[in-house]
Amino acid sequence: MFITSPYAADLERVPVREGALGILGSTTRFWDYGDPDADTTLVLVHGFRGDHHGLEPVVAQLRGVRMVSPDLPGFGESTPMTEAAHDIDGYGRWLREFVAGLELPAGGRVVLLGHSFGSIVVSGSLATASSGVARPDAVVLVNPIGQPALEGPRGVFTRLAIFYYWLAAALPERLGFGLLRNRVIVRVMSMAMAKTRDASLRRWIHDQHDRYFSAFSDRRVVLEAFRASVSHDVSEYAARIPERTLLVAAEKDDITPIEAEFRLQTLFPDAELVAIPDVGHLIHYETPVSAAGAIERFLGESA
Repeated sequence: MFITSPYAADLERVPVREGALGILGSTTRFWDYGDPDADTTLVLVHGFRGDHHGLEPVVAQLRGVRMVSPDLPGFGESTPMTEAAHDIDGYGRWLREFVAGLELPAGGRVVLLGHSFGSIVVSGSLATASSGVARPDAVVLVNPIGQPALEGPRGVFTRLAIFYYWLAAALPERLGFGLLRNRVIVRVMSMAMAKTRDASLRRWIHDQHDRYFSAFSDRRVVLEAFRASVSHDVSEYAARIPERTLLVAAEKDDITPIEAEFRLQTLFPDAELVAIPDVGHLIHYETPVSAAGAIERFLGESA
């Protein structure tokens, strides 16, 4: 049964165009929202196992900016990379080439936004870029992974996840692939992350995870990306990101506690942090209005 998004009406008012770029052997599909002639272009990078749909609730709330939201290679409708591994270095190269491939107008402002795993991809890409690579004007990280995954308040769940992905890799291809797409396990993950007490919103969140959380191309891609997600975090890159940065964190995040997010803020040369109450790792689903408000204020101040 299809469950209507609570943000559908807002999203319908945002014009959207579809496109594709060939990058590192991947046919990268992307969705181009908002005013194509806006002064500011926001390039969005979604989280692990998701695709561009996950950030659409935030897209629906933003006005006056152009928003380009690709599916990461190997996820959603984008094919895997054949010229790079699906790790932080590979995704970092991909992101730099994707932004360059958009051929954005000279003089416009470019802002990179990463959510969850996307926060590591964005940070790693910026921290390892060579001196001749064009850099963004500002950075936004939503639910940033601010410390090693095993140090989080639910480190035991991370260990269980590591075992789950290890088992998926150890099993024969068909069984391992089936385990990764097991609907019961996906639902357990979704229930663990959702904090809202709104029953209708929870049903929609679970439906979103049912629809898009298993939209990856093959077992190899998702295992490579998982290893990257638990082997790196934003804190190892923060000091090498001079751009003005906004951290949008959640007070009830089970992956990175809010205390670690405040420590993360101090590692950046120029960063501010907005803490959203009563939400966990699903800011983009549960509190997109608050997130968008913080982003719009930040963009206005950094213009």
